[in-house]
Amino acid sequence: MDRFQYLALMAGCLLLTLPLEFWLAARVYRRPRRMLLAVVPVALLFIAWDVFAIRRDHWTFSPDYTTGILFPGGIPLEEVVFFLVIPICGLLTYEAVGTVLRGRSRRKASDA
Repeated sequence: MDRFQYLALMAGCLLLTLPLEFWLAARVYRRPRRMLLAVVPVALLFIAWDVFAIRRDHWTFSPDYTTGILFPGGIPLEEVVFFLVIPICGLLTYEAVGTVLRGRSRRKASDA
């Protein structure tokens, strides 16, 4: 089970932020093209950085806590998933906060 803890943590991050899409109208998943344009370039940059660091032996990943699935360059599946999941969760949070703040400013404007 230890080998799947990190992937379970990433799934938990997605599940915890998923309600923001519906309850606070974050509209991240409803605009997949925009989401991909925001997430993929950054993920590719950090994946390249990780591959560089792995090849130079700057850091490694414990086989006890990873599935053993490696992408070219020796980067584990969990690291790639991290670079996709965390930005998506960040986008959901950012958009949800923006929705709340826009709603607050509209209420203030209508009260004036």
